[in-house]
Amino acid sequence: MKKIIRFSKYFVFTAIISFILVVLGVSGFILNNGFALGVDFQAGIIQEVQIAPTALDIRWNGSSSAVLSHDRNGIYIIISGSGIESRTHTFHYSEYATVGMIAGAIKQQLDEIEIIVSDENVSSNLLIFTSIGNTPELSGGVSYIIHYLDPQSAMVDISEVRDAMSDFSQGVSVQNLGNAADRLFMIRVEDKDEGRITSSDIVSALESRFGNGNIAVLRSDFVGSRFSKDLTDQAGILIALTLLIILIYCTIRFKMQYAVGAVVAIMYDGIVMVAFMVWTRMEFTTLSIAAILTILGYSTNNTIIFFDRVRENLKVNPDHSFRDIIDISLTGILGRTIITTASTMLAVMALFIFTTGAMKDFALALLVGMTSGVYTTLFIVSGFVTFWENQKIKREKRKLASA
Repeated sequence: MKKIIRFSKYFVFTAIISFILVVLGVSGFILNNGFALGVDFQAGIIQEVQIAPTALDIRWNGSSSAVLSHDRNGIYIIISGSGIESRTHTFHYSEYATVGMIAGAIKQQLDEIEIIVSDENVSSNLLIFTSIGNTPELSGGVSYIIHYLDPQSAMVDISEVRDAMSDFSQGVSVQNLGNAADRLFMIRVEDKDEGRITSSDIVSALESRFGNGNIAVLRSDFVGSRFSKDLTDQAGILIALTLLIILIYCTIRFKMQYAVGAVVAIMYDGIVMVAFMVWTRMEFTTLSIAAILTILGYSTNNTIIFFDRVRENLKVNPDHSFRDIIDISLTGILGRTIITTASTMLAVMALFIFTTGAMKDFALALLVGMTSGVYTTLFIVSGFVTFWENQKIKREKRKLASA
């Protein structure tokens, strides 16, 4: 017969440890004034920037209108105006391999255009187009800036970007995007006054550190306070509904004490993850909510498998005590729990090692939650159900004694 591991011997000890962890989590939440909220949950600007020098500075001095557009194949300049026929000038990268060749071709076809070239030997395939500060319509005196990123350029450490943003009194978050050689960053700046901070302010702060014309803004979004409040409310409602649905499902499939035990367990998992995020000051974003909900589902799956095994063993071994049934059931699922959790952790570990920024935090939160999920199945759920069943037996004995 397979050796039975007596998990029940440690129920009291693990209950004390779990209580301490819950107290630490709640205390940390209070002492640290809650989560380190990302801009997803507060008004602010989210800006994706790339530190890349200027390749071309284009100015239009003609009386007609000129509109510049681009795609991954080339640059297109459309000339139009009253009394002239609209025409498009196309400059494919395949025909003009360098920035100098493109600039020369543009000036040859359009006398009214002025172009300043920083480095004529830069490959045209390295060009980057900023979304901020450039308007498609060219006009006299206003520059249209095109950047480039040389793969051989020196890497920019994220600490340098954070130093550049240190003058902002609001909360600032900086994350790496892609490889270090891409010099691509996501910057989030809190703006409680909504409108006091602009994209230009962020660009100016970065240019003061990395030089004028060396910042390409690829994306810029603003999150309003109303949206962030709605998102916070929805996150709370979503987690509460998840707990309610699990309670209803476990009550229908098993018994009330099993359902309550399952909810207590996943609430504990949630508190452990919250405590970890609070004490490590991990930024709380929408991905953090996704991580919590993922772990709630993962832990529930382990718990339901355990309940199924308990129900099965109660039928097979009706003469055993409930505590023995719990130990037999936990021993039976231990191998399966270790294998499935370890294999899932391998995939999550790959995310943690090979990603950066919010995705790395997401993976780390999952690793903590999975570890907690195994612990709750082995000790929290089983201990709670055993306690409930013991109290039920005691009540029944008192009724018989008083009858």
